[in-house]
Amino acid sequence: MEGTVSFWQSARDELKRCCDLLLPPACLLCGERLPAGLPATDLCPQCRDGLPHPAPAQCPVCAVAYRSPTPSRHHCEACLRHPPPFVKVHAVGPYAGTLQDAIQRFKYHGQLPLERPLGTLLFEAVLRGGSPRPHLLAAVPLHKNRLRARGYNQALQLARQLGGHLGVPVAPELLRRVRDTAAQQGLDAAARNSNLHGAFAAPHPIVGRRILLVDDVMTTGATARECALVLRAAGAAAVEVAVLGRA
Repeated sequence: MEGTVSFWQSARDELKRCCDLLLPPACLLCGERLPAGLPATDLCPQCRDGLPHPAPAQCPVCAVAYRSPTPSRHHCEACLRHPPPFVKVHAVGPYAGTLQDAIQRFKYHGQLPLERPLGTLLFEAVLRGGSPRPHLLAAVPLHKNRLRARGYNQALQLARQLGGHLGVPVAPELLRRVRDTAAQQGLDAAARNSNLHGAFAAPHPIVGRRILLVDDVMTTGATARECALVLRAAGAAAVEVAVLGRA
């Protein structure tokens, strides 16, 4: 039996080598051939190097960047005046450059294979944050009308990738979008808050659970605040947020 397994493993390895020779794996973002040893689901070193780095000085709660380049642990004015219902935001980096390009391709142009390298980047950001492992992952939900138009929820795809890395289950039913809202893009902070009021619901109690909420981009934080409020009202012990880009 052991010899049979070894034979089929060798055959699979040889087939993979032949496939890589005939169809070498390419970067999912720029299309350039990947160096030997990198998985076909990764970005090339050039695209990785082009990703914006996290701001050296940022709010320890909402991850908004400060203008000063000097690292600081002081909370931003918004978090001091109106403490958010979430504990912390984990962000890959600023919503700019190569990261912005990758997010837009993934979100608006149907390039679903990008969920894998983007999920890996999100996992790395969460590890940097050093928080306790959550009990469950939740994704910011889309209304059924927008889900029907797009065909997938990009936040849920990211949550599934992140959950696989963390070994934490994803619970798509934790949050529902019960009201269709206008797109947040282009609205100011006050309009974003008003637009999302009452848009989400948590149909099941989650008493005592630590929740990691996943989304693609955070701008004013209005979506994360509203979702975290709903999760806390349902009994969540704590809510943290993981996003790719922080605007």
